[in-house]
Amino acid sequence: MDLDEPLSPVQQEVVDQLGAAGTDRPVFDPGLRGHLRGMLQRGIEPALGLLADDDSLWLSKHQLDQVHGCEAKYLADEAEPFVARLPMTVGSVAHKAIELAVNWKGEPAPVELVDRALASLEEGESWLTDFLQGCSEAERAELRSDAVERVSRFTECWPPLKPAWRPVTESRSTVELFDGRVLLRGKVDLSLGRARGTTAGKVLVDLKTGVFRAHHPDELRYYALLETIALGVPPRRLANYYLEQGRFVTEDVTVDLLESAAQRVIDGAVRMLELRADETGARKRPGPPCRWCPIADECDEGRRYLDERDELDDLDR
Repeated sequence: MDLDEPLSPVQQEVVDQLGAAGTDRPVFDPGLRGHLRGMLQRGIEPALGLLADDDSLWLSKHQLDQVHGCEAKYLADEAEPFVARLPMTVGSVAHKAIELAVNWKGEPAPVELVDRALASLEEGESWLTDFLQGCSEAERAELRSDAVERVSRFTECWPPLKPAWRPVTESRSTVELFDGRVLLRGKVDLSLGRARGTTAGKVLVDLKTGVFRAHHPDELRYYALLETIALGVPPRRLANYYLEQGRFVTEDVTVDLLESAAQRVIDGAVRMLELRADETGARKRPGPPCRWCPIADECDEGRRYLDERDELDDLDR
């Protein structure tokens, strides 16, 4: 698409949602970075004695989502060897193809982007490389088809990202606490803009392929927390974008939001350490993830939840 070509309504919405005039950009206290780091350390330190001297605790958005959900499933997943499944590979391939689209000169077709992404990932060294090298032709065809659909939706819904917007894909942030004994890591799909001094200007975007889930805003708040501690200035806005619906769920970053995200990390980290010390105290919280839980067959609460959901699905037919 030519950069001067008129935007579609949904593309214009992207510009309207993520853009901001200079007067709309908040200024943050330069001491916020130290305040949030200190908050994390004070909150986690009382439980640090549960961590062996030669051990470390790694946190990601996925682990935090899990431990704040069903603790029994969290422990079961931690104990299970990782197995790549087709649905999770689709998102990874689509994100790689979108990364190429953002940085590609010209207007490549979505299928070309996906094929280039597949070729690149197949030559790497990751769980996805192993999956791509060992999957069947039918699995690869389904993966390619689903990834092309998602990339097509992105290129239709989003305007071309101008270099002046400073687009960065797969933007990583890392925060080390207690000399690396506790490590917080995050990787946001897309960031746009940058801070100027203590004036926020960056927008963090996560691209979603399903429907809204209650933990989605928490994931972006976690990224904003890491960004603030790593760089000293928070992002201006957070945006989950649902490709299949062509819609945003956004919120502006505030100090209260960042402190709330820090408290969620504290609660999650402390609970992880407690569960390492005594797994018998794991709380069960039945919900949709029961369908993918490795201990669902032996969990009375999980089986009861799934049976009730199946009955409701039957009534809806």
